[in-house]
Amino acid sequence: MTFTTPIIDRYFEDYVPCDVHEFGSVIAEENEMIAFAQRFAPQPFHTDPVAAKQSILGGLIASGWYTSALMMGLYVDHYLSHVASLNSPGV
Repeated sequence: MTFTTPIIDRYFEDYVPCDVHEFGSVIAEENEMIAFAQRFAPQPFHTDPVAAKQSILGGLIASGWYTSALMMGLYVDHYLSHVASLNSPGV
């Protein structure tokens, strides 16, 4: 589903309960993912590809905080009103 009102003119009444919107995809770059994890989620399965292979997960995975940050970018770019935002919507 897409909005009929552009994000620069979107107000509360333009958001319909239960509507589902898709905003494309985001690529999680490995070097960015590792750099984020080294700073904010320093666990071997997030920061070390070799150690991650030995984990129960079998390979490097993105931190949940990193994926939340990617989602926040999509949310701000495509969903959150640029004229009527009430600041932080929370996580």
